[in-house]
Amino acid sequence: MMKILVYTKLDTTAQKQLINGLLDSTNFKFVVNLSEEEVLQCLAEADIVIGNAPVAHWNHPHPNVKFWQLDSAGFDQYKNLDLNFPIANMGDYYARNCAETIVTGLFSFYRGISDLVRLQHEKKWVGSKIRGELQSIAGKKIIVLGAGAIALYAREMLTGFGCKVTLTARKNPEAEIHDRAKLLETLPEIDAVINTLPGSANKYVDQNFIDAMKHGSVYANVGRGNTTDEQALINALENGKLAGAILDVTEVEPLPLESKLWEKEQVILTQHSGGGDENEVSGKVNHFIKNVNRFLKAEQPESLVDLKRGY
Repeated sequence: MMKILVYTKLDTTAQKQLINGLLDSTNFKFVVNLSEEEVLQCLAEADIVIGNAPVAHWNHPHPNVKFWQLDSAGFDQYKNLDLNFPIANMGDYYARNCAETIVTGLFSFYRGISDLVRLQHEKKWVGSKIRGELQSIAGKKIIVLGAGAIALYAREMLTGFGCKVTLTARKNPEAEIHDRAKLLETLPEIDAVINTLPGSANKYVDQNFIDAMKHGSVYANVGRGNTTDEQALINALENGKLAGAILDVTEVEPLPLESKLWEKEQVILTQHSGGGDENEVSGKVNHFIKNVNRFLKAEQPESLVDLKRGY
């Protein structure tokens, strides 16, 4: 009988959904119901692990683990682990919602929605005065860093509103730009940059990158917080180099209270909620069921990843 250790915090309904969805001959242990000592004992006996286990737990014995299903798309925290069994992330599960969030952020910025919400909170009517400050997203030139599922969904959405969208990636054939030098040459013509990069691209958006961007352009990040030099970004917002930013992710989360990003009216913070959905938990469990059952049937699980390469 396969022993499955579940780190993902699931309520009773979701636990039953998972148990009922997997093939027979499986035995479950849910971390939410166990002490630390019991968790490590279960890990020592587990054949399959579901969910994002603390990094330190992998320093403890786990001789029987044959497959690990993460419950996130990102896994930067595990890059230094050396594990010799297949590992899968959530693949494209969050991608469309992430794309909707970041595209909505751009719409909100250009159409002044965040300013209007603030004015409503202040009970301040400015009427026609704000009309001259609004922009249409149609015709905007937008570069997307990355060419994975989030990038493709974002391109689909933005193209439908008349934007000219260019994807960048080292090798992905969906991208039009494949090297950083060409990207930096193109940035002065670009109205907005959307970052969908994984954590392995540490500080990709650095001072040189921001310096190359068009004056008055907009920066949006739905990738990973560490891919951006946050201080360089703040400086660019303060000196007017950039008109605004939409950030689903930040270098440190939760964002520290002392961060200047909280104070800036031209910044929209979506608090790493980009992939969220009212049915997120049940959908996540369905993904677990599908992928673990593939493994149990000796089929290759979907969305296998390399921890060290970051994708």
